[in-house]
Amino acid sequence: MEFRQLGYFVAVAEERHFGRAARRLYVTGPSLSQQIQALERDLHVTLFERSPRSVVLTLAGEVLLQHAHVLLARAERARDEVRSVGPL
Repeated sequence: MEFRQLGYFVAVAEERHFGRAARRLYVTGPSLSQQIQALERDLHVTLFERSPRSVVLTLAGEVLLQHAHVLLARAERARDEVRSVGPL
C-alpha cells in the first residue's frame, strides 16, 4: 500500500466516480483504475462496488477510508514538521 494509492482511493471515494476522480487528480482513468485494482490486490479486498455511472464503497472500503484520512493527514504533518526544521 502506497501513499499515492491511498490518495487515489480517497479521491474515488469522495467523488464516487472514477472519471471525476481522475480529472481531480490529473491522471488518466485507466491509470487510476489500475492503481485502485493494485491496492485491492495488495489488501485482498474489494474496495468499491462498481457500476457504469458510479461507485459505492464496500464495508472494507469504508474502513480503509477512515484510516486513509488519518494516515494522509499524519504524513502531511510529518512533511511539514521536517521541512520546518530547516533547509537542506
